[in-house]
Amino acid sequence: MHEINITPMVDVMLVLLIIFMVAAPMLTVGVPVELPKTAAAALPTEQEEPLTVTVTADGRLAIQTTEIADAELLPKLTAIAAERKSKKIFLRADGAIPYERVAQVMGALNAGGFNEIGLVTDGEGPRFGSGAASNTGNGGG
Repeated sequence: MHEINITPMVDVMLVLLIIFMVAAPMLTVGVPVELPKTAAAALPTEQEEPLTVTVTADGRLAIQTTEIADAELLPKLTAIAAERKSKKIFLRADGAIPYERVAQVMGALNAGGFNEIGLVTDGEGPRFGSGAASNTGNGGG
């Protein structure tokens, strides 16, 4: 009999598919932060790789995945802005840090030449005006 049995090949391909489906979410690159939850929609993507600045829970800064000191942020951003066509930058800040720190970093991003700042959040947050229960903590009873 000279027929090819494709059943083992299909089994191998299904196992590989499952492996890649499980491994793909773990391949996201970035500094681990606990993003705040909001109801905002995602921004459209561009051709150029998005530039990301991250503020961790303990206040440290990172451009893409490279950690930098506060004093180095503005010079590096100015140099990067001179080389990029897009003036868009994404700010990932841990939800536990004070708003003042986020505002300081946003000011540095603007001074560095990036005037289109997108705040990165998780999309499962509370929706205002949807008739759902409020998360303000005023309730009792």
